[in-house]
Amino acid sequence: MSEHIAPRHILVRANGGASPLHMPSGVWSDPAVESFTAHVGLDDRELQLPTELAAHLRKWSQARPEGGFTKGPELRNHVKAGRNAARALARHLGAAWVVRYFDDSHGTAKFVCWGCDRLHWSRYADDEPPHPLHVAVQAEYRWGPLRAEGFGDFLPDDPAAGLRLTDELVEGLYAWSRDVDALLDRQLATREVEPAAWEALSVHGLRLAGRLAGEIEPGRTVSYEGIVHYPEDLHRRTSPVEPE
Repeated sequence: MSEHIAPRHILVRANGGASPLHMPSGVWSDPAVESFTAHVGLDDRELQLPTELAAHLRKWSQARPEGGFTKGPELRNHVKAGRNAARALARHLGAAWVVRYFDDSHGTAKFVCWGCDRLHWSRYADDEPPHPLHVAVQAEYRWGPLRAEGFGDFLPDDPAAGLRLTDELVEGLYAWSRDVDALLDRQLATREVEPAAWEALSVHGLRLAGRLAGEIEPGRTVSYEGIVHYPEDLHRRTSPVEPE
């Protein structure tokens, strides 16, 4: 694949061969199923498929007999396995790709959401992404530690955001938010600023943002917006974030 189609579309459709992946021939903004005639190998560098996912897609595609299935139960099982494979592909590719899955039992091709695993008839409503593409890490008293346009503040395990973070990172973000609340409560009670404690929390927040950037799907970005209540006379850290 030497040319990119913007946005890049890919169709998952079993054909009995080594790869069930296809892209449209030509330039299409909203390609019809019939236009997906360009075969895409599972070793394509742009896809960067993990070995396990590539093997799963290959096995599923080759399981389709020439001429299709003749028994209903076998077809239903194959369709179900294909949906799971397409979901895994969409999660891996993230927002940079538009993944569609061809259902052999109904002859339909639905869009696979990279954030929530659902299949839809349209890419997404009102041309707005269903999940945040840019996530800011920011601590504010009694608020969630993450921000996104259209979402406001939210929690790291909020299913609506579709982040799919590890339990360790989720708990880390929760703990960081709690520690900021506790420090501010202590400061309000004693009327004493603790520069070392504020600095430690600021540095830790930046590290958490780096871990977040390393875990979320391709096509999403992360920035670190610091701590809202950070003392004015101390250096406040804010920056775009590179994955750790």
